[in-house]
Amino acid sequence: MSLGDVEITLASHALIARLTGEIDMSNAEEIGATVIGATPNEASGVVLDLSGVDYLDSAGIYVVYGIRASLQARGQNLILVIPPESPVHDTLRLSGTGRPGETTETVDEALRAIDGPSPAHG
Repeated sequence: MSLGDVEITLASHALIARLTGEIDMSNAEEIGATVIGATPNEASGVVLDLSGVDYLDSAGIYVVYGIRASLQARGQNLILVIPPESPVHDTLRLSGTGRPGETTETVDEALRAIDGPSPAHG
């Protein structure tokens, strides 16, 4: 397994952050700051693609909650991409991180869902 990394892509209305490798206390905070710092104010929200994550500890889960809170304060949405075969699927489900309506299995589904009701308004 490799240390976690994040790749940022801007779509027409959302930021796509693809996380890969291991997300743990050694890099979780930096990854979270990178995602929030790269998110334009005019974006509808962030698609956090966790399909390439091999390992996620409690620090990584905490950062997902932090990203969600930061985006909600800005009136933006967070959609998590967590395929069922992902090594972190059960970890995220059991921690309550993947809320109903905020998770999809693919980036394309997430991009369609990102324009749903704003958490600040709905």
